[in-house]
Amino acid sequence: MSEKLKKLINAMAQGEAQLLNTEFFAPCVRGGKLRARVNNLIYTFKALPDDFEGWGIFLPLSDKQAELLEEANLYQIAEYMKLLKPLRVRLALQLRGQTWLAYPANEADAEQRFQQARPMLIHLVTEGAPFESIIACTDGSAFFFADADRRSDPLLAQTLRQALADNTQAADLRFEHLTPEMRTAYQLALQPYVPPTRHRRHHRAEVLPAPQTDAERLQQALEVGGGNLQSYTDRGDYWTVEWTSRSGERHASAISKAELTVISSGICLSGRDRDFDLQSLVGVIDGEW
Repeated sequence: MSEKLKKLINAMAQGEAQLLNTEFFAPCVRGGKLRARVNNLIYTFKALPDDFEGWGIFLPLSDKQAELLEEANLYQIAEYMKLLKPLRVRLALQLRGQTWLAYPANEADAEQRFQQARPMLIHLVTEGAPFESIIACTDGSAFFFADADRRSDPLLAQTLRQALADNTQAADLRFEHLTPEMRTAYQLALQPYVPPTRHRRHHRAEVLPAPQTDAERLQQALEVGGGNLQSYTDRGDYWTVEWTSRSGERHASAISKAELTVISSGICLSGRDRDFDLQSLVGVIDGEW
């Protein structure tokens, strides 16, 4: 064994020894993974207890698992948020636990700062209701709730919630100060949603009729998270769906026809496949959960 290789192995061993004695601060999304950087190496952990959802201080038990020592306080969370990029978004639909589907409150701002305006997952939302505007912050791979948007008029959210209760269609919304972004968030709450055509430089999201085919239904669910349908096979009560993630990786998943819930994801979700639907599965694959 070369001397250079020995040094590398020794450095990795020292890094793992240091890892087991290093507490770290991290967001934890239920069913997701924790990530920490030690000596420029990224480690991914399963959180214990596995039903915890929130911000916490963790201690690695091994290079695979980390235990929650205590929940982070508001000051620690606020200090961490200062390191991230903020964006005003409008909540649309609560997907699971503290994870919501949302849309930028200002498309032009999102396009300028993040190169695109699209539906997004917002994690660890502790304050919020459908159509409320909030401040979300991103670490580059996922968005997290930071604070309520104090500048937003709460009557706008109330008006949209009442329209939803009255089963008003998105195209029929009419009230003062209604914006295209609000209409898109409303459509997301109604489902389904068809993202804007990507080759157009300047665009608004389009509200389209409900899909008529299985392929359209699957494609629209995948596109919310940035995925793309390749093919699908009818298996009776479920489909075997072949699709690609935003990063271009190819996957095959078994998806229930009834509610597009996951029967088998095709990846290791620690037995929690059925906790996700096809839309949220894309976020899991791309590391947003």
